[in-house]
Amino acid sequence: MQDTTDDRRALVRQGLAIGVATGLYGTSFGAVGVASGLTVLQTCALSSLVFTGASQFAFVGVLAAGGSPWSGAATGLMLGARNTLYGLGLAGRLRWRGVRRASAAQLVIDESSAVATAQDDPPLARLGFLVTGGSVFVLWNLMTFVGALAGTALGDPRTYGLDAAVAAAFLALLWPRLADGSTVAVAVAAAALALALVPFTPAGVPVLAAASVAVVAALLPARTRETTGAAS
Repeated sequence: MQDTTDDRRALVRQGLAIGVATGLYGTSFGAVGVASGLTVLQTCALSSLVFTGASQFAFVGVLAAGGSPWSGAATGLMLGARNTLYGLGLAGRLRWRGVRRASAAQLVIDESSAVATAQDDPPLARLGFLVTGGSVFVLWNLMTFVGALAGTALGDPRTYGLDAAVAAAFLALLWPRLADGSTVAVAVAAAALALALVPFTPAGVPVLAAASVAVVAALLPARTRETTGAAS
C-alpha cells in the first residue's frame, strides 16, 4: 500500500509541475492574441474552448498576417488533428465511458497524454491524466487572461514590436519538437512551401498549405519518412 501511495504522490507532483510550467506559457498567448486584433474575451474563449497551444497560436498567426478567420480555423484544425490520435490511444488505457469520456476529451493534449500513457496501471493513468490536464487547463486559462489584460494595457502592439510576437511565440513552441531528421525535413519543406506562396496567395493560405505538408508526411509509410529524414 505504501508503494502505491508513493506512486500516486509522485505522479501528482509530476502533473502539477508540468501544469505550472506549461500553464505559465499561456501569458504569451494572451498577449499575442490581443496583439493580433482579438478582444480579451475572444482570446480567453480560444484558450478555454480550443485548449491546444499550437492550434491557438496558428489561428492568431493567420489573423496577424491579415488572413481570414476561416483560414486560421482550418490551420488550427490540421494542427489539432493529432489530439484525435492521442484520444484513440487513451481510450483503452483510461477505460472511461459515456459522460466521463466526453468530458475528458477536453483535456487531451500533449502533456496529459504523455503522462497517462507512461503509466501501466489504469488508475494511475487516470490520475496522471486528470492532474496534468486539469492543472494545465486552469493555469493556461488564468494566464491567458493575465496576458490578454497586459497586452490590452500596452495599447498599440506595433509600438512595442508585439506585432512580431506571434511568429516568435509559434517558433518557440515548434523548436523543441525538431528532435530528429524527419521532423526537421517536414518543417523545412513546410516553410519553403509557405515562402513560395506568399507573393501569390491571400494571407493565411501559405500557413494553411504549410500545415498540409505535415498532414501528408504523417500519412506516408514509416519507411518513406525514415528515408527522407536520413537523406536530410
